[in-house]
Amino acid sequence: MNKQYPAFTRPIKTAVVGYGFSAKTFHAPFLNALQNFTLSAISSRQVETVKRDCPEVTHFLSAKEMLCESEAELVIITAPNDVHFSLAKLALENNKHVVLEKPFVTKTEEGEVLIALAKEKNLILSVYQNRRWDGDFLTVDKLIKENRLGKIKVFESHFDRFRPKVQSRWRETAAVGGGILFDLGPHLIDQALQLFGLPEAITATCRAMRENSENTDFFHLTLHYPDKVALLQANLFCSGPNIRFRVQGDEGSYEKMGLDPQESRLKTGLVPNQASWADETEEEYGFIYEADKSQLVKTERGGYQVYYQELAEAIRNGGPAPVTAEQSLQCIKLILLAIESNDKGKTLKVSDKAHLERRTIA
Repeated sequence: MNKQYPAFTRPIKTAVVGYGFSAKTFHAPFLNALQNFTLSAISSRQVETVKRDCPEVTHFLSAKEMLCESEAELVIITAPNDVHFSLAKLALENNKHVVLEKPFVTKTEEGEVLIALAKEKNLILSVYQNRRWDGDFLTVDKLIKENRLGKIKVFESHFDRFRPKVQSRWRETAAVGGGILFDLGPHLIDQALQLFGLPEAITATCRAMRENSENTDFFHLTLHYPDKVALLQANLFCSGPNIRFRVQGDEGSYEKMGLDPQESRLKTGLVPNQASWADETEEEYGFIYEADKSQLVKTERGGYQVYYQELAEAIRNGGPAPVTAEQSLQCIKLILLAIESNDKGKTLKVSDKAHLERRTIA
């Protein structure tokens, strides 16, 4: 996390589709804080809010109009999941680099079309998997690479919250791409794939457990590897202290409570312009447990700004995207396979690539 990133003489003009929670919390703060970007356009129906928060930015009521007429080099799409494909396709057709909020798309073939189009146009197509830069995940990654826990046997990753009542918002009610499997699943799956690669098989339980819930609001996924299992869960009934990671090896275990603090700090309006802005306090650190002792483990320094710093390098110097569309399509394939596993009530193999590639929820 100590890498120095160059400042380019020409900032990247960036347009944002949507001005809701995601745009305000996870994107605008970094576009404003990092010198290699300039926020040049926003499309949103929240006219007064945009004018108040971003008076220097060109405002469009229509996303399509902005994608066709804006001079932006980069477009960040924070619109509902079911229009990710159509908006990203239009942006690429208008020769703009694209960052999509997760999930990438809702159908496998949509992702394949976008990947092919980006390659044809020689444009960056990336997905904002910001939680690769959570401090606790970076700590888990370091502990595994340094063999601090021995051979990993059980990897447990949670994204639990207390939201027992359905809220009237598209993330919870959308017929296509709604529910927490598409909302939180990409985070947990992407992190597991970064650590261990593709599993051999998946077993999934996906439930709508809240009163009047129309989409998945609880999931438990088991990713089967030859020598380990990865257990991924999101639960909206957890009102107490939340386990985030429990990583068990044949020489010790690592346990970490609570969520990375970056989201909560960004929600308060903290400006991410200092390297230490994402650091955890000692009270938030996790522990390593061995047979006869325990040890407090300092959490590695996280920072969602690294995604954007690497994105700028990719756009200006032609390097790889910080998160590739191909990697994110693997997450979508596993999500769709998880839905099928739940529906059929059985474990499904992941090794059959042809079977996996054509999976959709249509």
